[in-house]
Amino acid sequence: MNEIFDPLNLVLMGLAVFILFRLRSVLGKRTGNERPPFDPYSKPEQTNEQPNGQDNVIPLPNQGDQPADMMPEQAQGGDVVIDKVAPEGSALNSALKQILSVDRSFEPSEFLGGARAAYEMIVMAFADGDKKALKNLLSPEVFDGFVGAIDDREKRGETIESTFVGIDKSEIVEAALKGSVAQVTVKIHSQLISATRDKAGEVVDGDPAKVTEVVDIWTFARDTNSRDPNWKLVATESAE
Repeated sequence: MNEIFDPLNLVLMGLAVFILFRLRSVLGKRTGNERPPFDPYSKPEQTNEQPNGQDNVIPLPNQGDQPADMMPEQAQGGDVVIDKVAPEGSALNSALKQILSVDRSFEPSEFLGGARAAYEMIVMAFADGDKKALKNLLSPEVFDGFVGAIDDREKRGETIESTFVGIDKSEIVEAALKGSVAQVTVKIHSQLISATRDKAGEVVDGDPAKVTEVVDIWTFARDTNSRDPNWKLVATESAE
């Protein structure tokens, strides 16, 4: 029996094949190696787990992954980056290049990103009286100073209400290599809402309804000979 050829069926079949092909090209094939969905509120994975359980505060990018015999082109690339941060021939430029000479993975913009994150963590941990969080972020000397201030505040029965609004600007203003210890000083312009209340709940300092602009100058340091990539806060001062 002869079947009647229907051009419409041919068109529909072609359309179905086209749709399946487009879906395959857009969705792709699962291989079992796909990355999980990105969660902006999740805690970042620790790629360099430390024996003491400390989190990486301001890790130098790819710490320990770069070969010692870097190619000249790679070294020059790092110098070019430094020249964009500090004028060539300046003291800051020279100091940053000294740090780069002992650790080719040092990258100013990534360092600043870590410094900004650490700044917010430290400011909020101090306001909350979270000594455990502060211990992994501060040098022993600075930690003792922060703990002393927290203890005095608690003895007076005072509490701090603080909201971190954000950072307007951050810049590297000074650097030094002292032996194997690299030090980088950052000037941070931030906005905070902060108020200190006494035992009765009365505001004794600050304003719970006012955004305050704060300018801090903080110095971070790490031993470049150490396998620990953490930079810790070693000095603080206010620019105001």
